[in-house]
Amino acid sequence: MSTAATDKCVALKNMMGELSVTAQQEIVSKPNGGILRQSNRVMNLAHMVTQNARRFPERAGLIWADKVLSWTAIDAAVSALATGLAEAGIGKGDRVLVHSKNSDEMFFSMLATFRLGAVWVPTNFRLMPDEVIYLAEFSGAKAFLCHGDFPEHAKQIADHVKGLEIIWRFGDRPFGSHSVGDIIAHHLGTHFGNASVDYNDPCWFFFTSGTTGRSKASVLTHGQMAFVLTNHLCDLLPGTTEVDASLVVAPLSHGAGVHQLNLVARGATTILLPTERFDIEEAYRLIEKHHVTNLFTVPTILKMLVEHPACDRYDHSSLRYVIYAGAPMYREDQKTALRKLGKVIVQYFGLGEVTGNITVLPPALHDPEDGPYARIGTCGFERTGMQVSIQDDTGKELAPFETGEICCIGPAVFAGYYENPEANEKAFRDGWFRTGDLGHMDKEGFVYITGRASDMYISGGSNVYPREIEEKMLTHPAIAEAAVLGVPDPLWGEVGVAVCVLREGMQVDEMELGTFLAEKLTRYKLPRRIFFWDALPKSGYGKVPKRLIKDELVERGLIPLPQDGGRSS
Repeated sequence: MSTAATDKCVALKNMMGELSVTAQQEIVSKPNGGILRQSNRVMNLAHMVTQNARRFPERAGLIWADKVLSWTAIDAAVSALATGLAEAGIGKGDRVLVHSKNSDEMFFSMLATFRLGAVWVPTNFRLMPDEVIYLAEFSGAKAFLCHGDFPEHAKQIADHVKGLEIIWRFGDRPFGSHSVGDIIAHHLGTHFGNASVDYNDPCWFFFTSGTTGRSKASVLTHGQMAFVLTNHLCDLLPGTTEVDASLVVAPLSHGAGVHQLNLVARGATTILLPTERFDIEEAYRLIEKHHVTNLFTVPTILKMLVEHPACDRYDHSSLRYVIYAGAPMYREDQKTALRKLGKVIVQYFGLGEVTGNITVLPPALHDPEDGPYARIGTCGFERTGMQVSIQDDTGKELAPFETGEICCIGPAVFAGYYENPEANEKAFRDGWFRTGDLGHMDKEGFVYITGRASDMYISGGSNVYPREIEEKMLTHPAIAEAAVLGVPDPLWGEVGVAVCVLREGMQVDEMELGTFLAEKLTRYKLPRRIFFWDALPKSGYGKVPKRLIKDELVERGLIPLPQDGGRSS
């Protein structure tokens, strides 16, 4: 590349701003040194709302309790909120921290932030005030929008965080300088155009939901997210149009928010549960009433949905895609879901850093019966436009059926972690994003997850993958949930400990379950102890983190405190 072309490349990269942390698109040069493309400008994601207001002005875009909002009304609310934020000094690149339960105003805040070219920074609404203070300071937020149920969070933020221009509230509680509803009402009728954005301009700080250490902010960009939505619609929701409807059963701050944007992209309807409480009866009532065609959830929530009596009382035949992600789904739970809902379940594997875009297992490949042609245990094949590689510790690609780390490349991979060069260094190797998940690929390209690298433990020199043991435990008719983790042992280094939840009305004791497992597992894989609890601890997103289980085992005095030098993951 010529010196002049190099200088232009550097200048353009500088123009993208400090938030474009990694994976900057380089200028493509012709053989003669001329510039093939000088701009990385892309569509602002908020333009999707503008499109819907033009094409489907009166169609319902959002339903929440007794509110039915058309795309015209949504576009107007988004413009009004963007106008208010702009008048308060919020502009392109500024971070807008949002601490909220699902609501119409939270929905507007995402799109208004995008419209400004600012960065949406949603939290898990279950976080404590000190945790939200950290996220506000770390992200450099200039605005804080807080749900009315969290006045203490707003007070703590006001007292401890410098640099905030505004603190506004969702709803009518008396805190903050203004309510978002009043801001929207005051500016309603004002047109606010979508800010121009480049491919690498950030639009969303997607916080990891880890339970150890501080959460990391994955930087999602307008260009990356445009690919993600296209990919989701291609691989997860093919054929989706404006006549479809989706029920939201998880916080919009994470995966459900990404899924909801798929519906925005198609002008389809999003339906919110009337309260933050996960009411399964109400969920089925809404599915029947609004002829819901798709929903996004995690395996634990899907398990609850299909095992609830309401599943047999309401008509859910409108469902075409019930998408589950966030963790692998155990085979026995898959079969129950297929029996109850039919072949409508879709699995995808993907971390927040890749915004869900690694593999997909479509409905047609979810076989309700075990057999020689059933794809048992797989999370599917590579997503459109994405490439997966199973690699060893040196980055060498492994042969089919060899276990290694699942790595991927493609346009869905995030820009990097905000203000965390050490994490970025660990996350990428030779351009590949390292998921931290272990697994293998068969000869046809189907990927099988063995477990998180951090979940694996070594007993007597042999690697043990908890998921294999958990799958075997769940074939026992009395076991509803199971989790296995490694704990320190003076003789073997580590041994397995299992925690189980029994199905209602059924019984099994530790010796009986141990005997059952002895016929299915090699001796060194057998859990040393099996405990029975009423429920497994879950994160705010419905997952079952092993860290929470280990903490509770220690708290109950069932295992000793980890000693210095021992594994604590």
